[in-house]
Amino acid sequence: MSLFTSSAAWVTDEHRMFAEMAGRFMDDALVPNVETWIEQGIVDRSFWQDAGTAGLMAGSIAEEHGGVGGGMGFDAVTLYEQSARGDMGWGYGIQSIVTHYIDTYGSEEQKLKWLPRLASGEMVGALAMTEPGTGSDVQAVRTRADKDGNSYRLNGSKIFITNGQSADLIVVAAKTDMSLGAKGVSLIVVETEGADGFRRGRNLKKLGMKANDTAELFFEDVKVPMTNLLGREEGQGFYQLMKQLPWERLTIGIMALGAIDFAIAETVKYVQERKAFGQRVMDFQNTRFKLAECKTKAEVLRSFVNDCIAKLEAGELDAATASMVKYWGSEVQNEVMHECLQLFGGYGYMTEYPIARLYADARVQMIYGGTNEVMKELIARSLDV
Repeated sequence: MSLFTSSAAWVTDEHRMFAEMAGRFMDDALVPNVETWIEQGIVDRSFWQDAGTAGLMAGSIAEEHGGVGGGMGFDAVTLYEQSARGDMGWGYGIQSIVTHYIDTYGSEEQKLKWLPRLASGEMVGALAMTEPGTGSDVQAVRTRADKDGNSYRLNGSKIFITNGQSADLIVVAAKTDMSLGAKGVSLIVVETEGADGFRRGRNLKKLGMKANDTAELFFEDVKVPMTNLLGREEGQGFYQLMKQLPWERLTIGIMALGAIDFAIAETVKYVQERKAFGQRVMDFQNTRFKLAECKTKAEVLRSFVNDCIAKLEAGELDAATASMVKYWGSEVQNEVMHECLQLFGGYGYMTEYPIARLYADARVQMIYGGTNEVMKELIARSLDV
């Protein structure tokens, strides 16, 4: 299994070596712990630090900020290698997104302060956009940041926040001017340690992705230095979010591909061993045709994902194309999980088999990062010009 296509222009020898290293790390440090993390509802903090030591989170961060100075392709490799081992619990996707918000919009002081700690795993990041009353409609957020001397006072709540229980650094979308709609949204970074008035709700129980800590967050007069504003001025948050959403949506497509590759490999192994009516399940034409369909979908998605990564590296990944890879990748992921689980028969419904977990994990991919209905609307707007 590999993220790369043979003709992917963005791939270098360094990416291939990084993929080999990341794969070995995942086999040794991630795979043996997945079931434990599912049971406890959170990934061990030591794993974040081990991943940092291995350099898995530093590939696209500049050397002066604690990274190795590569491009976004290195983050893509880490995400693929994780999901290609059947795991959607480790919240590195959000860690990468938070890292690039700070790298793109942060001051030099902010970068020096936070990026090395994110790369090393000392800090875990979260992105707090969604609220109980607002999902994909980011401009409708009600969390507010009111000036108080040289600080902001944050008040509001956020829900469905990935890494919510473990996050030390949270990029919060808040209104610095309640009268301006989208133009009143700003991004403010909250360091959770010692933040009076900051509170985490319970670890939310979910259909899938049970190893990932997902929480509701509460801000009650949380005092944050004004120097924690991302960007040169207030009111840039909506623009910043829109500019970074293509990477968030591409991460969903990348992880969809990894999960698909894992599911197909597990299913092939099972149907080669399982017998019914005196022959291998693999020998039934229906099985072979279903797997042929799944494999074809995987290869089409792989080409699209690689094309999007190349566009991203060149600064050319537009919102419509990112919406397509998120929508298409998550739809195909759910289709493949459905077919693969069916080939496992009754055993596919048993959670001791990874395919049951993969089936449950896949469903939210069509919801978070912007629902697929929103993705279709964004794609349609690019046609109606």
